[in-house]
Amino acid sequence: MSPAWPAPAKLNLFLHVTGRRPDGYHRLQTVFQLLDYADEIVLEPRADGVISRSAGLAEVPPEADLAVRAARRLQAAAGVALGADIRVHKRIPAGGGLGGGSSDAATVLVALNRLWGLDWPADRLAALGLELGADVPVFVHGRSAWAEGVGEDLTLVELPPACYLVVCPGCAVSTAAVFAHPELTRDTPETTIKGFVSSGGRNDCEAVVRRLYPEVGTALDWLAARSPDGARLTGTGGCVFARFETAAAAEGVLAQLPDGWTGFVARGVAASPLLARVGAG
Repeated sequence: MSPAWPAPAKLNLFLHVTGRRPDGYHRLQTVFQLLDYADEIVLEPRADGVISRSAGLAEVPPEADLAVRAARRLQAAAGVALGADIRVHKRIPAGGGLGGGSSDAATVLVALNRLWGLDWPADRLAALGLELGADVPVFVHGRSAWAEGVGEDLTLVELPPACYLVVCPGCAVSTAAVFAHPELTRDTPETTIKGFVSSGGRNDCEAVVRRLYPEVGTALDWLAARSPDGARLTGTGGCVFARFETAAAAEGVLAQLPDGWTGFVARGVAASPLLARVGAG
């Protein structure tokens, strides 16, 4: 078995901002669609208690890396004397709205829970992960889900099989800048799972992202012109996506990407590949 633990990407099939809490956090409704496209994390337990990172994004210092922060948070919360060396092999674009950092953190929590012999339940790991980011709990639980609150109140949903083309125009979007923008819609009426199924919803962040990052708008328009279902922003961007009936159709559009853009084709999955890795021991 490979020593690597998968940290999958996600798409937000829609994203409504329904209000703002007194603490400043935004209330959201969204559907997280997990993908079979993932970072890979190799973890080696250490007896000396040191948490180190020997591979990862060079532009992100270890102390700011969510994978390292997750390991240190779990170590402190559990009171363990063990440490770990962390090697993060990135495939998910940073700043793309695909949840890469949060997924890395969740995978570290789940894997070290096993490797350190803690046997914490998923709910306890998810609560710890929420301290690191609102998207971490869905990756800890490892199921595509309807989400409310700040993104942590999860309900499992059955989503139809789908292939997605994800296009990355090479633009890292600041989530903080988008949510702080005065023109962000913050009063979308709440919907239901049934309402989402019938209407599909929208991404309330799209208008602000188009204003702040015109290259993302260009990618949305380019992809929408080549997809029968249009194109959407995931999270706060800057990656965009479209659904296709077959992987071959998605690959055909991928082959037409303009110079300087990247992309990938992935399948939506009900259960994270991380769950399979945990089940395999």
